[in-house]
Amino acid sequence: MSEPDMELWDLRITVDSIEGRSVCGLAVGDYIELTHSSRLRLPPGGHFCLYALAAAMPLLPAKQRQLPEGDWLERDCLVSCPDPEERMVMRVTKTVRRKMSSFDLT
Repeated sequence: MSEPDMELWDLRITVDSIEGRSVCGLAVGDYIELTHSSRLRLPPGGHFCLYALAAAMPLLPAKQRQLPEGDWLERDCLVSCPDPEERMVMRVTKTVRRKMSSFDLT
């Protein structure tokens, strides 16, 4: 492993609210974690909808980084699932800041 030259946040994507019917079987509080830049982790026995995760994925690389204070993405943390029957909203939160080597990731 090379010397750390960057820092990335681990993230937790949590079901924040469901205003419709839960088509995929998720409930408020269910979550998935993104750790070590690219590893997805579920709690034991848990599951997460692929389509809900796909809606959040474009934001995750930016949320992993420390953004300038006042940046809109630093303040905005909610993502909607694309399924109109569910009207599910997920919250993306930073959990652990890790020192990493860009050489080891590319």
